[in-house]
Amino acid sequence: MKGNQQSERLTTQQKAADGVLGIFEESAQQHDKKVHRTSILTMEQLKKEFPMLEFRYRSELLKQEINEALQKIDQSLGQTLFLPNARIKPDGGIIEVKDDCGNWRIVVVSEAKYQGKDIKNIKAGKLVGKNHNQVLMAAGNAIERAHKNICEIANFMLTEPYFPYILFLEGSNFLTHDIIVTRPDGSTYTIAYCNGMLNRLDRLTAANYGMPINTNLCENRFVSGNGLTIMLQAASIYTQGNGGHWKDVEMVSIMMEVARTSLRMLGKDLFQQLTK
Repeated sequence: MKGNQQSERLTTQQKAADGVLGIFEESAQQHDKKVHRTSILTMEQLKKEFPMLEFRYRSELLKQEINEALQKIDQSLGQTLFLPNARIKPDGGIIEVKDDCGNWRIVVVSEAKYQGKDIKNIKAGKLVGKNHNQVLMAAGNAIERAHKNICEIANFMLTEPYFPYILFLEGSNFLTHDIIVTRPDGSTYTIAYCNGMLNRLDRLTAANYGMPINTNLCENRFVSGNGLTIMLQAASIYTQGNGGHWKDVEMVSIMMEVARTSLRMLGKDLFQQLTK
């Protein structure tokens, strides 16, 4: 019964907003557009910095391509595909470089997640919740969808020694320290970053094995345990930490740093082009 009620609520919300886009907050949509724009800017910067290399941008990766990459490793992998047109579409798309053998290799994949309007609501003096009597809104689980794309790119790059996946976070659900917000009447409210109702960072650090955030983790780590050597593909997770917004120049700078790491790891496969 609960599932039916939720379905009805989403259907009503979708109709009221004139389509599926209405389900997502405007700020989240703007964040998605921002990371797409900065990804294009990053590719143009890469072309200028490495004129001897050929880059391309694409917005999606077919599940079939991922399965084919897995089958090249072992025929038992990549066997399941229910929808021929299944694909992933990271918000910022995928930047690739052509290697000496004519193969396209991933340089940067970027994703954006905005969640949590608590700072904005408090500044506006707006109460939230079912009865409009709460200061804070309990965080949802939308950001957990980020794990799907991360896993799919990891599968596609299983034989690569690097993993250039960047996740940009904005909103009050990704705070790293307490924030004091001033209401319209001049009073203040402190949002505690360690409030379990709000903070969703711990749900994302599964994608970087609990390593530091705001850190370039593009180069894979190799760890030993029980006599085995294990390669870790860790997403590079970046958050403002204060609920603020990313600037284009900041995002491009991070993407360029990760892209340079990717190109360094691909150095032997790009040797002829880099030495022209």
